Amino acid sequence: MYTLFVDMDFKAQHQLSFADGTQEPLHEHNWNVCATVSAKELDDNELIIDFEELKSMLSSILQDLRGQRLESLGAFEHRNVSAETLARTLYNELAPKLPRTVRLDSIEVTEAPGCRARYSP
Repeated sequence: MYTLFVDMDFKAQHQLSFADGTQEPLHEHNWNVCATVSAKELDDNELIIDFEELKSMLSSILQDLRGQRLESLGAFEHRNVSAETLARTLYNELAPKLPRTVRLDSIEVTEAPGCRARYSP
């Protein structure tokens, strides 16, 4: 099994709402997203997937999030945008874009140094 990792950053705001009705203050993070993909075999170019191709796919998804208040976006409307839900949403958006020979193992989202979440189905 071969495994490849791509990391990208974006800045965006979020504001968690809690079950007791309280909300944390609106604040911004420099989110880091790590996509982990794998394949049993390499392609004709001896790659899982070209780094630039994977980065382009991930970048196109993140472009819509950059500089935004995440809860205002359709994908997160009426939901808390935690590192966990962001990781799951990014996974669900990236997985269908990959070639069938490439498996998306996980998406890891780092909200702040030492604070990260990983989603893998």
